[in-house]
Amino acid sequence: MRNARSVYSAMAAAPLVGLLAACTVGPDYKVPNEVVPAHFAGATAPAQTDATLARWWTGFGDPTLDDLVARALRDNLDLQTAASRIREARQQEIVAGAAAWPSLSANAQFTHTHLSQNSIGGLGGLLGGAGGSAGTAGGASTSAIGIPGFDFNTYQLGFDASWELDLFGRTRRAVEAARDTTTASVWNGRDTQVSLVAEVADTYLALRAAQRRLAINQQDLARQQDLLAQIRTRAAAGLATGLDVRQQETAVAATASALPPLSADAAVRLHALGVLLGEPPEMLGDSAGLDMLGTAAPPTPPVIPAGLPADLLRRRPDIRAAERQLAAATANIGVAVADYYPDITLTASPALVSTALSNLLTWGSRNLTVGPGLSWNLFDGGKVKANVAIATEHQRQALLAYRKTVLTALQDVEDALTRCDSDRTRQQDLARQTDSARTAAELSRAQYRAGLVPFSTVLTTEAALLSAEDTAAQNAATTAQDVVALYKALGGGWDATDPVLAQAAAR
Repeated sequence: MRNARSVYSAMAAAPLVGLLAACTVGPDYKVPNEVVPAHFAGATAPAQTDATLARWWTGFGDPTLDDLVARALRDNLDLQTAASRIREARQQEIVAGAAAWPSLSANAQFTHTHLSQNSIGGLGGLLGGAGGSAGTAGGASTSAIGIPGFDFNTYQLGFDASWELDLFGRTRRAVEAARDTTTASVWNGRDTQVSLVAEVADTYLALRAAQRRLAINQQDLARQQDLLAQIRTRAAAGLATGLDVRQQETAVAATASALPPLSADAAVRLHALGVLLGEPPEMLGDSAGLDMLGTAAPPTPPVIPAGLPADLLRRRPDIRAAERQLAAATANIGVAVADYYPDITLTASPALVSTALSNLLTWGSRNLTVGPGLSWNLFDGGKVKANVAIATEHQRQALLAYRKTVLTALQDVEDALTRCDSDRTRQQDLARQTDSARTAAELSRAQYRAGLVPFSTVLTTEAALLSAEDTAAQNAATTAQDVVALYKALGGGWDATDPVLAQAAAR
């Protein structure tokens, strides 16, 4: 009956416990209101939709690039690591939330007792005397009283249950922090996705540039070798000097010496693409059709989007991750503040105890201990106060990190817009320069054959043509790569439906 009354009393106190559980200490989180400019200083084009930004690389119109990005999103090791961190964070949520539930454990014990023949008063094991304990089941202590030298067995089967009441919200704040951390992990994964797509595109465009420059130099070498053959023929006929032949041989050798570094640069880019795709560096090449792309013109960059600076707060995964980390830091203050308050725990230890296995499972073998417990740290030398101050500083650091991330994002976009505008202007100037250099080279050859100009003029114009073509190829690649950087700065390149992260992020 006493046990029943204890249970009824606990049930009657449940509404009070529920009322107290509504108390959650610590500050409630509020999303910071960051002030951003009304528009980007370098923006000249209209904004694009999120759907376009999510698959921005398709704007290049290059099927090879589309295939490389798809393979990277599927097989890249960094992206898989990010997905693993998300799954880990999900498990940390479970760990944090487990404290809100009662814990239950089962135990079983067998004890053989031999009572001392020299026990006080001729009795053995008086209430915990030497050698008299028959064991404990479920937190219950039993005593053995018998004649000296007596042997007996004790069988025990029971449970230990405990429940720490979350009266002041320590567990709820911990769960809140864990969930915010998980969300931050999801956004960190998407930031990895943004960086991955940009890196694949940037590396691919750098490969195309190296191959294009290699093709230009190979074409120039063929042109120089043809010119050398003509000069040798003219020298044999007495129409050119030996100096002309030596000068052209020097030009041929100089052009040939530029080919190995360009070939090595293309190979290095190819190796980097292999690693980004989760493959051994040497495996990517002819199988992907990448070895001969330099003979074709590089892909044309798509129209540059701009949008509003405020869109960055929504689109940039690194900003979203920093904001969730700030939320987690705020919740952790509540976890620290909860240590100022007492811990109240309800415990129950039902057990069956008997000296005979045959009647262990009978009603008479029941043994029950139940009751609340309170623990309150009254003095700790300022430890709790210091922990609250530490958590507050962590929140302040997270807020500063968030603000720095926003400012950096704005800078990234402005820098990319400035570079893209400069690239377009320079590309037009270089195109005119290349056309002029090509015309000058053709005229100098014709005039040299007519004996109107010395051969040094031909060498000068040929060198100028090669320099102009090579510079134009480099700037074309730089223009495309700066467009990639702009899309990355705008937070483009992630999609919540991409399988690797979507599976990990699903609850």
